[in-house]
Amino acid sequence: MKHFLRVLTQLLVLLYCKCLWRGLKFVIRKVTGRCELQWICYNNKPGARRTLKIESSLKCSKHELLQSAISVHPDSVEKTIDDIMSLKKINLDTNPQLGISLQACLLQIVGYRNLVVEVEKLRREPYDCENPAHEEMLVKLWKELRPDSPLSGRISKQWCEIGFQGNDPKTDFRGMGLLGLHNLLKMSEAEWDKKKFDKAIGYSFAIVGINITDLAYSLLVSGALKTHLYNVAPEMPSLVHFQQTFCYLMQEFHRFWIEEDPCDIMEFNRVRTKFHKRILKQLKNPDMALCPHFTASDLHLVNL
Repeated sequence: MKHFLRVLTQLLVLLYCKCLWRGLKFVIRKVTGRCELQWICYNNKPGARRTLKIESSLKCSKHELLQSAISVHPDSVEKTIDDIMSLKKINLDTNPQLGISLQACLLQIVGYRNLVVEVEKLRREPYDCENPAHEEMLVKLWKELRPDSPLSGRISKQWCEIGFQGNDPKTDFRGMGLLGLHNLLKMSEAEWDKKKFDKAIGYSFAIVGINITDLAYSLLVSGALKTHLYNVAPEMPSLVHFQQTFCYLMQEFHRFWIEEDPCDIMEFNRVRTKFHKRILKQLKNPDMALCPHFTASDLHLVNL
């Protein structure tokens, strides 16, 4: 009975707040002559702080046009903005900057949704040793990490030298699919001290890279990464932005591991969980950019 009353109370409070907010929006529109979208754009700087509020406003709108705006095709964004301006009876001649601001926000929103789809597609694609493209990427990974040590064969104990758990790396890609391989390869191509990820510090590059790929993936699909990507991607977040974020997380996890100073690899899950919580806490700040000094075109300059 107590549980029922608690749920009923929460429902009534929710309905009250919803009605109160709609009434408040109506009053603001009448007094200021501006709709909620205008108010958000004029009172919030570009980036996550503005885009998250625009996204929430569109989702909660009672108009089907506004609700569906967050899932339009990127090519339809400009027309969608025109339709929204028309629906809200906003004069483009007197509000030229508003259309530009809304378009930038909507491109970020639909770009993030498309990025989730693209990343999920890579994650679901299993590594296929019969696929020449997959094999080529794997061999390239070895050459990037061990340029002076020729690989004796496709199935070899040498794979353990770069952190795989067995003689055949494909078994380690089962959880993250090709997404894990793409991220490892991107990290191997960046400029960083590969010796830092040697077994001497308690873990190995490949298996940790796949694990951090899983962490980055969970941040993306949960929406937690919106704060960061809306702040660093002026328009549509892309796979390059995601891989850039992965490289940053690898760098930060390495530092965090050293700070924690675990006894051995058996503490990996504890350290990873603690690191995950720290990143989530940082991403709750709408002004947060995990790696603000990186740009999408400068991934190769990342110095780890």
